[in-house]
Amino acid sequence: MSGDGDAQAIPPNKTIYINNLNEKIKIDELKKSLQAVFSQFGKILEVLAFKTLKHKGQAWVVFEDVKSAAEALKSMQNFPFYNKPMRIQYAKTKSDIVAKADGTFVPRERRKRHDEKADKKKRDQQQEANQAVMGVHPSYPPPYGAAPPMGGMMPPYGGAPVPPRPAMPEAPAPPNNILFIQNLPHENNPLMLQMLFGQYAGFKEVRMIEAKPGIAFVEYENEMQATVALQALQGFKVTQQNAMLITYAKK
Repeated sequence: MSGDGDAQAIPPNKTIYINNLNEKIKIDELKKSLQAVFSQFGKILEVLAFKTLKHKGQAWVVFEDVKSAAEALKSMQNFPFYNKPMRIQYAKTKSDIVAKADGTFVPRERRKRHDEKADKKKRDQQQEANQAVMGVHPSYPPPYGAAPPMGGMMPPYGGAPVPPRPAMPEAPAPPNNILFIQNLPHENNPLMLQMLFGQYAGFKEVRMIEAKPGIAFVEYENEMQATVALQALQGFKVTQQNAMLITYAKK
């Protein structure tokens, strides 16, 4: 797989070739960040990057379909990735050639079965988590006298359940220089957030809380700079399921 030559002569396909990447970033970190940034466009089968001098500053992202690859190429062309604009085009040859050279080749059928198993496991875990939230575990019956799952109070003397009091909505925090980010994937990469928010003036730092995955705080030098980043990245899809929800942090 080669990325040089006339990009216009290469027909659209499922694999995009990226160069002009920051060569100082470690390969594992680079692959994780590329996965995080490009997964918003569709299912990724693999991300390829190599330590060899010949392949430095280059990577390949293999999507499940051509439409996702086309959208990624159009949307992320010249995107500032670790302070360098990405150069993207369709790959000249199939990704399996590179995968075989790297020793990571997996036959398509086996990869499909592996993906299906992983998807099923993820669905099962999500279902179990949802049931746990509702107070019902699939393996155990609810204990005698347990509260109703929807949060209503137990009825006095067998009467109708007393509906829970509606929670008063909290007032949003006033504009300030710190942003509160929600709906991040639990395995989120902090370096990827630094890269996204760091492209806006006044960026200072990203803070994450290990005990509370899925959220982060991003600080700017002043309120105006924070507002620019909020408006630009509101709803940015870190993955297809995770569109960032950005508000001002409470102080």
